[in-house]
Amino acid sequence: MRERIDGASFAQSIIHAAASINLEKQQINELNVFPVPDGDTGTNMSLTISTAATELRKKQPRTVGEAAGTTASALLRGARGNSGVILSLLFRGFSKGVKDKDEIDGRDLAIALDFGVAAAYKAVMKPAEGTILTVSRLAAARAADAARKTPNDPEAVLEAAIAEGLVALEHTTEMNPVLKKAGVVDAGGKGFLVILQGMLDSLRGLPLPEGGEESGKSENKTDYAAIAAEEITFTFDTVFIVRKTTNKGLESFEAYLNSIGDSLVIGEDDDCFKVHVHTDIPGAALTEAQKYGTLELAKIENMRTQAEDLAAGRHIQSTDDLEEDDHHEEGGRKIAAPEKKYGVVAVAAGEGLAAVFRDLGADGVISGGQTMNPSTDDIMKVIDATPAEIVFVLPNNGNIIMAAQQCIPLAEGKQVVVLPTKTVPQGISALMVMDLEASQEDNVAAMTEAIGNVHTSEITYAARDSDFDGFAIKQGDYLALTEHQLFGTDTDLDALLRRLAQADAQQGAEFINIFYGEDVTEEQAQKALELFTECCPNAEITLLSGGQPVYYYMISAE
Repeated sequence: MRERIDGASFAQSIIHAAASINLEKQQINELNVFPVPDGDTGTNMSLTISTAATELRKKQPRTVGEAAGTTASALLRGARGNSGVILSLLFRGFSKGVKDKDEIDGRDLAIALDFGVAAAYKAVMKPAEGTILTVSRLAAARAADAARKTPNDPEAVLEAAIAEGLVALEHTTEMNPVLKKAGVVDAGGKGFLVILQGMLDSLRGLPLPEGGEESGKSENKTDYAAIAAEEITFTFDTVFIVRKTTNKGLESFEAYLNSIGDSLVIGEDDDCFKVHVHTDIPGAALTEAQKYGTLELAKIENMRTQAEDLAAGRHIQSTDDLEEDDHHEEGGRKIAAPEKKYGVVAVAAGEGLAAVFRDLGADGVISGGQTMNPSTDDIMKVIDATPAEIVFVLPNNGNIIMAAQQCIPLAEGKQVVVLPTKTVPQGISALMVMDLEASQEDNVAAMTEAIGNVHTSEITYAARDSDFDGFAIKQGDYLALTEHQLFGTDTDLDALLRRLAQADAQQGAEFINIFYGEDVTEEQAQKALELFTECCPNAEITLLSGGQPVYYYMISAE
């Protein structure tokens, strides 16, 4: 029986966990919450933790505190998708629980797991149950019970946590309505337990899983966000960072912010704290904040004109790294000096879509979206290379917003504003109304309004048989989605396209853009154009080669 875990053992357990989830990522990907090939939770979590494994191999930490800190810092920058961001939060909290520890026992391990859960729940003020959060919370609670009985047996504590986590995982199907419809357990929760099991296997001396060391790129698709949508009740999305000048606790400030707004998130360390809140009086929030320190950065966006479904994207919260040591990579970062007021960074999959963004003035286009989510570090590098004082980031995918938001406090020498675009057409429309001469506030308002005016439809295919929302779906069926909700299915692609063209959104549109994907020939695309021209005679229709994977067609209507 192992009584204590040292730095080397903890580092090796993370390396082992990364190898374990790499082997099982495809099984986790297949736990789709929708019957399309959009599930890459396993890929995202695998790529996220592999960044920590890589850093730990380089640094060979001596203490558990050092190993956990390295893990948390690497996960922050390597976080991909919502599942990767939440995983980074869990380990960030864990690292705070063992910050000054050379070694840890079972009791220390249980406390650190609880710190991780607290950090993750603190970041999402209204978390949806039946997700990775539920699994991690119940697993940590069981770990605490086990630690009271066997404080000197960290392996037994971790084993108990996993056992309880597996029970909780089975219950996620009933706890989350989307999972219940699809008949699957939560993919993020499953991935978290695979990671814990990998750590336990390492502590027990089991060999590294064969073929599990390299994570590489995956061809699997993105997962749908599991965090539930919320309704906007306040006008201004307000984010700011304060450098502390007092040791006063933030409890009173948190209570004040809750009294004037909602969707509150406060990330804090020894030197700074970062606030996100929705309120009608942002000036009052900023004034109150100055009782606790010096205001360093503030971002205020008007959300009133934003469509309800887009507002849900803004409510997918993240916690941001406020430690200065985490802001620098070995060898230093290459940060372009500002040469202009505004810059734009966009995420898009497919050279055709990338070309559209470049033609509209985007400084950098990151390859990603429905085939692979870029990490926080991927996004940060392009922001650093953008020679502007203010950089607008267009994630263009609901599963990339959280990773993009983590770039806000990491930026040096420039301000980052993340617009919660959930589709490529939304990003294009936002960029089209950007005015280089306008104020930041006016641009945010105009771009947000443009986002709300876009209706997006997509055509893809079913990866497996399913019964979803009354639709009997067969593997290989064509699926039409409107705003990522199922519109209809058919075995005939042309018939499904015609039904989409005849839908209200297209019939009432003045402008329709059809982006055809990498699996669509030019002849097929021209046929789709003719069909829409016939069905939508009052709209100006444009056909463009997007080259995107997964989706045969992406259709925007305004």
